[in-house]
Amino acid sequence: MGKGRLEAFSDGVLAIVITIMVLELKVPHGSDLASLQPLLPVFLSYVLSFVYVGIYWNNHHHMLHATRRVSGGVLWANLHLLFWLSLFPFATAWMGENHFTAVPTAAYGVVLLMAAIAYWVLQQRIITLEGPDSLLARAVGADIKGKLSPLAYLLAIALAFVQPWLAWAVYVLVALVWLVPDRRIESRIEGS
Repeated sequence: MGKGRLEAFSDGVLAIVITIMVLELKVPHGSDLASLQPLLPVFLSYVLSFVYVGIYWNNHHHMLHATRRVSGGVLWANLHLLFWLSLFPFATAWMGENHFTAVPTAAYGVVLLMAAIAYWVLQQRIITLEGPDSLLARAVGADIKGKLSPLAYLLAIALAFVQPWLAWAVYVLVALVWLVPDRRIESRIEGS
């Protein structure tokens, strides 16, 4: 089974996710800079989620570039990932509208955690399909960032009930770690 439709569908869903998130940014009623201040938590939530969607889009693209074919299991694993990514607008809006209070901030972390798990499941499904010596399996290797990120999200979920800003800081830190260019797949493709 070819991977083209999977890529096109996934790109479309992620474009819709970003569109829904930006539509949650409401125009302030005032015309001065002070009228923007109440929107700051909503805007910060949007920026963080936009970065996360971008990270997933980029990594998804690279993963599929290293994939030769897909199966029904890969399609379902991809839908599982898209389900959790489609909850970003809700979790983003809830956290921002409530100015990073405990429960919405923890819920945001649950969505991040589940998206990370879903991405790992998709990755493993592809590796199972293509074999342990596949390009993707060799490129992923030990996948330290992929293993540490869910642990960081679990920590942040717990921190949300102690100090929500610490949880938010962990979410930002994990995003920054993933923003560092990861050339594992690109370098494997170039070397093959």
